[in-house]
Amino acid sequence: MAEVVFDQASRIYTPGATPAVDKLDLTITDGELVVLVGPSGSGKSTALRMLAGLEPIDAGSVRIDGRDVVDVPSKDRDIAMVFQSYALYPAKTVRENMAFPLKMRRMDKEEQAKRVADAAELLGLTDYLDRKPKALSGGQRQRVAMGRAIVREPRVFLMDEPLSNLDAKMRVQTRSQIASLQNRLEVTTVYVTHDQVEAMTMGDRVAVLRDGALQQYATPSELYDRPVNAFVAGFIGSPAMNLLDLRRSGDGVTLGGMEIPLHREVRDAAGSADTVTVGVRPEDLALDSDGSGGGVKAVVDVVEELGSESYLYAHMAEDEATTLVVRGPGRTNVRYGETIALRVDADAVHAFDASTGARLA
Repeated sequence: MAEVVFDQASRIYTPGATPAVDKLDLTITDGELVVLVGPSGSGKSTALRMLAGLEPIDAGSVRIDGRDVVDVPSKDRDIAMVFQSYALYPAKTVRENMAFPLKMRRMDKEEQAKRVADAAELLGLTDYLDRKPKALSGGQRQRVAMGRAIVREPRVFLMDEPLSNLDAKMRVQTRSQIASLQNRLEVTTVYVTHDQVEAMTMGDRVAVLRDGALQQYATPSELYDRPVNAFVAGFIGSPAMNLLDLRRSGDGVTLGGMEIPLHREVRDAAGSADTVTVGVRPEDLALDSDGSGGGVKAVVDVVEELGSESYLYAHMAEDEATTLVVRGPGRTNVRYGETIALRVDADAVHAFDASTGARLA
């Protein structure tokens, strides 16, 4: 096990262009599972490859357990990597695939057999050791790839979107298995994904990247409850937070003719700005489906029924360009084209600078 530190680490593919990873500062403590998340092109996979030694580091440093590994070959970094592609040998059995890295190290055969058996039991693969990859499901193949990494007993696990090839149900099942396994092994793990649900459900902490720059590094609950900017606010959460540029009015902002009060520290931080970006999560919009309770009027465009809850996609009655997502009760009787009334809890409002996107207080 080991602590991993990115210290002002940068990767620049083209001189003069925006760095793929720009002065990344990140500390991953011993035994922690940290998720790097962001949209395509955010630099998350590049950062992982820098740690793995598959990409050079143009500035700054990367340390594993206090050792600067900038000039250390990948094979000497004591890491194991699991890719999106399973990369299994089709002609070899599960046992042979898992034992392959140990065989390359010329490890004693008895020790090879013991490590493979232990990993197979841990991953629920004992009954499949004599099968070949073509006889396995996608989830089982991914577990074999993980087993091949586990038998090496590395100090750091690196996982690059390992669940992307699985169907939705298998992804949910496998991500819980990975999280449980990491808790049991207590090996420092860096996990890359573009799926924020994966990030929120698996990571001890999550690093959100955008255009090569770190936006926020925090626990999942901190990211959700107190995003540092409008980008993180809109990226974390499913469905995404409603982000609206609203005109200031009195001690708050106005939405659909209703004033939403802003706390004094928010007003002070906003200064003389005429507009504030207000964020409200779908669950923080209170629904009055018969429209009798007043509030902001909106017209429903789409209803998503999920059984235990529903999501209403709507536009403002007075402004079709302004859209909202509302979480309602399951089996709602609201239908397409109906007008609903919404109320906003002032304590649930997030406020951001309309020009920079930075959080206001």
